Amino acid sequence: MKNNIKEYLSQKGISYRESGKELIAKCIFSNCDSNSRENEGHLYFDIDTSQYQCKKCDAKGNIITLQKHFVDVIEKEKKKNIKSITPTMVEKIHEALPIEIIEYLHARGISDEIIKSQKLGYMNQYGKYWIAIPIKDIDGNYSFFKLRQDPKYGKNKITWPSGSAEMEVKAQIYDWETLLMTQDRLLIAEGEMDALLMKSKGIPCVTGTHGAETTKDAWMEHFKPDVEYFICYDNDKAGKTGAVNMADKLFKNKCKNISIITLPEEVGEKGDLGDYVVRLGLPIEDLFTKYAKPYPEKIDVSGFKEMGMQDVCQILEATIKKDDENKIVTFLAMLTTYTEDAQMNLFFNAPSSTGKSHIPLSVVELFPKEDVITLAYCSPTAFFHEQGKYDKEKNEIIVDLSKKILIFTDMPDQSLLSRLRPILSHDQKESKLKITDKAQKGGNKTKNITLIGFPSVYFCSAGFKTDEQESTRFLMLSPSIEHDKIYQGIKQAILKASNYERFNQEINSDPNRNLLKKRILGIRQENISDVNIEDVEYIMKLFLKEGVGVKPRQQRDVKKVMSMIKGFALLNVWFRKRDGNYIWASKEDIENAFELWNKLSYGQDYGLPPYLFEIYIKIIMVLWNEPGNLFSEFSDTADRKKSITRKEILKKHFEVYRRSLSMATLRQQILPQLEQVGLIMQERSTNDSREMTVIPLETEINTEEIYSVGGSGVNADILPELDKDGIDIVTENIPF
Repeated sequence: MKNNIKEYLSQKGISYRESGKELIAKCIFSNCDSNSRENEGHLYFDIDTSQYQCKKCDAKGNIITLQKHFVDVIEKEKKKNIKSITPTMVEKIHEALPIEIIEYLHARGISDEIIKSQKLGYMNQYGKYWIAIPIKDIDGNYSFFKLRQDPKYGKNKITWPSGSAEMEVKAQIYDWETLLMTQDRLLIAEGEMDALLMKSKGIPCVTGTHGAETTKDAWMEHFKPDVEYFICYDNDKAGKTGAVNMADKLFKNKCKNISIITLPEEVGEKGDLGDYVVRLGLPIEDLFTKYAKPYPEKIDVSGFKEMGMQDVCQILEATIKKDDENKIVTFLAMLTTYTEDAQMNLFFNAPSSTGKSHIPLSVVELFPKEDVITLAYCSPTAFFHEQGKYDKEKNEIIVDLSKKILIFTDMPDQSLLSRLRPILSHDQKESKLKITDKAQKGGNKTKNITLIGFPSVYFCSAGFKTDEQESTRFLMLSPSIEHDKIYQGIKQAILKASNYERFNQEINSDPNRNLLKKRILGIRQENISDVNIEDVEYIMKLFLKEGVGVKPRQQRDVKKVMSMIKGFALLNVWFRKRDGNYIWASKEDIENAFELWNKLSYGQDYGLPPYLFEIYIKIIMVLWNEPGNLFSEFSDTADRKKSITRKEILKKHFEVYRRSLSMATLRQQILPQLEQVGLIMQERSTNDSREMTVIPLETEINTEEIYSVGGSGVNADILPELDKDGIDIVTENIPF
């Protein structure tokens, strides 16, 4: 502004003299200075602000009012309310394309043929001049213009008209016709200018209109599975992320031939196709050969052999000691992530420091990081905002959890758990939710959430209070706390803490472990939709044992067995009968799954984790079957116990597990769970009304069944020894 008023006065031929920060001229609004001397004037201008005032007639204003006085300001034309873009409007804007812009487009490698066919134009909007690229929707109707500022004036990029109630601007493919008509090879670029350049070189090319990070799921159905797709985005973080995102969506859409083109270093940071083709003049065909890599990376499966449970166990033994059944079922559950709807959910429930989270976190190290979501505590609002993407067109947050491994290292917020129930039970592949969130101006506002797909979910918790609605949706597991496992775990902890780098190097250099990682990538790239199982009668015979009643929850339990079968089949996908994206499980897969289920089903009928069920079998039932008094065992009609006190349970727990159990945990968590499933009842003692006693209700349970590895949770080496007189020998002080 500083020199504007000087320039304008000189332009109008108005003489002035400068005095400090003011310009002094003769008044131009009246005859105030008709009698003034030659160098005298009464119209004063502020050099900084251009404001003026006549000291005689008091005329006031600034440079704008001065321009109006000289009729130099043209009133702005009122903006028209554009409700549609017509071919006539596009043609008019195309005809306005000046020669210097055509030359600019030529310099960018864009041919006259493409300029004409794509109707590139020139327009004035918002007081600026723009190169206009008309964008059509899938039906061929003009939707909006992508505007790129005339390079003489700037580098801004916008859409026009801006979105409004009358005319909504939605992200489009540019151009739809090329996408729909291409039958062989299609290049997907970042930005309209790159797409126009490659079209000019005879390469069928499309792009998204709203940047590298915008890829609509609704577009995917229009990408033909048999077309060969090459994705080439800009050489920056957003471009690289967007390219992988686009490739992943194409892969999930069952497109078979996908490659990501990584531009060479010569293009520089943030370099694009224009730099490669025009500035550097590098060979276009090298983009599709030298710089293109298949997505996902093709895994050579020729060296794979059939694997069994023991093979997997041996590999996982390096990071998870013992706990064979737990680590196998965790591995199989994570494999089922790569099916459409056979995913399993696992709940690790046991006391602290037993390795609940260690098992899933160790197994998941074998799987691709991009497929894993690991969380500790998380509220529903935080979860949906963090994992979801906002869809402006639908005004909803879309959370796509399909083919994801979701691990909660601690029990999440109960309200989050309840909101995830539809995907945990696989009710619908797409679930609609509503949550409330704080509004910016106070109060609450409702947000729409759409959950898509089925993840495999893993919860780890030391708390034993679980809702039946959750327990039926999970396979309940408890890590083993046998003596040998704890001993091996201590040794491993010492080795790891003494030299963490060397420990990791030894683990990661294991050739069998690396081959298993490669095998998992190979399974993922096979894109298996489902595993078919033909021998249904054999499964019914194994699951529905004769003479054994059925329970409603077994409708979900049998799905867990079916998922295990599918997991075993996926492990050996290359050695199973196959038709397209479907494979068939073998009889061996069925038998392996039932062998595993028979070891894991301990307590599943009651919806209890094995640790709680063992407390019932190996503590409460053992106490119940003890003689009622010292001489009862010598009587023909033994006086058996009529109830068990809580203190007796705590004492027995210490004898068996060699670890204390708090009265609060027993009273508030363990006994209520056992009572909820109908294994016990509690009543006040007849001898002391202040004391609650426990009475087992299910006394015919087969106590020979053992969960997981032999003696899970109970080490035979530390069971109380009995002397000849039947007296317990306990050398340690028991804290009761």
